[in-house]
Amino acid sequence: MIVRPRENWFRLLFIWNGSVLSSIIPQLCFMAIVSILAVLTHGRVFGEKIPLNTAPFTLFGVALAIFLAFRNNASYERFNEARHLWGNLLIASRTLTSQMLCYVPERVDTLLIAQRLIAFVYALKHELRGSDPTPDFLRLLGGDQAALLSDQSYKPATLLNEIRRELSTPNQRMHTSDTKLWMFDTQLVELGRSLGGCERIASTPIPFAYSVLLHRTVYAYCVLLPFGLVDSTEFFTPLLCVFISYTLIALEAIASEVADPFSVAPNALALDAMSRNIERSILELCGCPIPDPVKPVRPYQLT
Repeated sequence: MIVRPRENWFRLLFIWNGSVLSSIIPQLCFMAIVSILAVLTHGRVFGEKIPLNTAPFTLFGVALAIFLAFRNNASYERFNEARHLWGNLLIASRTLTSQMLCYVPERVDTLLIAQRLIAFVYALKHELRGSDPTPDFLRLLGGDQAALLSDQSYKPATLLNEIRRELSTPNQRMHTSDTKLWMFDTQLVELGRSLGGCERIASTPIPFAYSVLLHRTVYAYCVLLPFGLVDSTEFFTPLLCVFISYTLIALEAIASEVADPFSVAPNALALDAMSRNIERSILELCGCPIPDPVKPVRPYQLT
């Protein structure tokens, strides 16, 4: 994800890193070629004039804009929900660690549970991205635990179950009241809800038919547009058509990118930085040395 300071209006016009422009340049070049051909042929294809004017494009453009707005809203809802789920993950992790430290000091192996809690966060990040969690497991849990987890299909759920098992062992129950166990379990339930919510977003994409319909409609509109404008705008047709195509195609590209909030795309969630932030917060509560925050891998970018 791109994390940048607030830019002024002029610099914002020329920002490249983090925009979708780099990914749609081939499409814009194609639209420019179609527009130039429309000008050179005076709107004819195989010698036949295409009888188009601006009126149908105006009506059709309004409908297309409404559909694009619906698609972008649906995509942003997924992004926003994912952001809230990871925020709840931070809150529940901090609360559980603080409760163990304050309510049952020296009765619960807080550091062991804190390490498993951090490992749970990293396991969730890797599961959502489809990456290998082994290096983080080795760093946090050691070789034996990492080897045991390697055979599990749902590693975050397994770690959450291990935390619950550790808190409910007979030795811990002797020194912990049922009320405190219920209090701990409430936070574990919140962690489980965040896990399930993230899995639901990752495994349930926006219906493919919506993407196909929008994609076809946008390109049909952009390809036909030069033939509807050429009689009225003449040599300015390529400039106008490329600009309009940029707006529509970029909106479609942004919707596709934001709809997958757990990817490594520039506009996805910065899961590496968020995971490290949770780790730092938990370790600081435990009085342990904390790692450095994730630094941008290039100007203003976190992953």
